[in-house]
Amino acid sequence: MSLFRDDGIVLRTQKLGEADRIITLLTRGHGRVRAVARGVRRTKSKFGARLEPFSHVDVQFFARGSSELVGRGLPLCTQSEIIAPYGGGIVTDYARYTAGTAMLETAERFTDHEGEPAVQQYLLLVGALRTLARGEHAPHLVLDAFLLRSLAVNGYAPSFGDCAKCGMPGPNRFFSVAAGGSVCVDCRVAGSVVPSPQTLVLLGALLTGDWETADACEARHVREGSGLVSAYLHWHLERGLRSLRYVEK
Repeated sequence: MSLFRDDGIVLRTQKLGEADRIITLLTRGHGRVRAVARGVRRTKSKFGARLEPFSHVDVQFFARGSSELVGRGLPLCTQSEIIAPYGGGIVTDYARYTAGTAMLETAERFTDHEGEPAVQQYLLLVGALRTLARGEHAPHLVLDAFLLRSLAVNGYAPSFGDCAKCGMPGPNRFFSVAAGGSVCVDCRVAGSVVPSPQTLVLLGALLTGDWETADACEARHVREGSGLVSAYLHWHLERGLRSLRYVEK
């Protein structure tokens, strides 16, 4: 039996019995963790209010096994303190809420092995939720930036300039999800599309954090870019995100 602490983002919750919940978190040191929080559904529980989706929390866990995340059953959440209540700036706005929900689902999908640290994915999620809650940029742009960077840290970085197959310097006209992004005329494959040059500039800006360029893009290029990001993400996840269909564009 052991106690351990970590800070993390609450990804989702599930009802358990009459008063408990299973809390899924993406933590800094232990990756994705599922734990039981007892009594949090009771109306007088202050503990439960801290363990809602989007919350950035410092949590103490009690594990029954001989190591932190191995043992019979799930660890227990025994203490929780709020680091940042991002949900307050997200859940009251539909566009922010749907974008944030897609971020949480993406983070969970990219951390499918419990107990394996995923520090880059964790830091990306914290930064994206902070930006979303503050309303610094349009929610759909924040989401697309998060999706692109999540793909990159998991080894699927798309190219928006040089050819993804032969390396020919860009800009290149064609874009192929299967080939890894922009491709030249000699490397184009079946199913390649021809997005506008401004759309590829936008996506490159979102990937690198050039918000001045991203914020100035026209709505039609933003919509086209979101379509490419969604298709690229679905290709690598092998199935779509349930929450992405509700995102406002």
